[in-house]
Amino acid sequence: MKDNLITIGELARLMDVSVRTLQYYDREGLLKPFAFSDGGRRLYSPKDIVKLHQILSFKYLGFSLEEIKNRILPLDKPEEVAKILMQQRRSIEEQMENLQKALQAVDALHTEVLNIRRVDFKKYAEIIELLRMGNKEYWVWKHFDDDLTNHVKKRFAGNPALGLAILETYTSILDEAVLLKRRGESPGSEESMALASKWWNMIMEFTGGDLKLLPKLMEFNSNKNGWKEETAEKQQEADDYIGEALSLYFKNNGIIIPGMEQPDE
Repeated sequence: MKDNLITIGELARLMDVSVRTLQYYDREGLLKPFAFSDGGRRLYSPKDIVKLHQILSFKYLGFSLEEIKNRILPLDKPEEVAKILMQQRRSIEEQMENLQKALQAVDALHTEVLNIRRVDFKKYAEIIELLRMGNKEYWVWKHFDDDLTNHVKKRFAGNPALGLAILETYTSILDEAVLLKRRGESPGSEESMALASKWWNMIMEFTGGDLKLLPKLMEFNSNKNGWKEETAEKQQEADDYIGEALSLYFKNNGIIIPGMEQPDE
């Protein structure tokens, strides 16, 4: 067996670690030498090389030494070796998934930084927050002005699910508006009035009844540069139809919106 043993220096060179690291692992009970030479030098077996590979792999994946201690198996049976390898595989797969998400977030932020066309760290931070939440609709946020951004924070900070639900409602109603327009539905028809009612309720839900935000939303809608392409195309197609339907809905229900023209008698 002695012919298969290597010194601590040889193990350090083989596994690209320092002798001091191996001494530390010995003191912590993480990797004890297989034997000692007559002169008191630490000696390691091939099995110790495999154990060290385990330790370094888990360390690379971000586990603490205490966590690694609980993961190291005796490796006396093939099943134990296979088990530790599967543990490492699962950990590596999880790490790869996290790295892929991080890469996608970096690419997304890179694109948005160029699209914003100005240095705005507040907006960068907001985009990062939405990316971390996994919100794929962050394109809306980046084009809101400060008034709309602050409103969203105040209204939905305690209930982000409500904000996402309103966004989903918007997508659904927009699809319905495009369908009605393509079908040639009159803006004053019963179906159009039902659509206008849903659209207005969605606006009121978003604004919380604060009509001072309407000009901001209208301005946001008028400039679709940077919108998600599919959504911009649908909104552009449906704008006139929705506008006419809303005007008739307001007139029929006695709703007066400052700054908005009412249809002629």
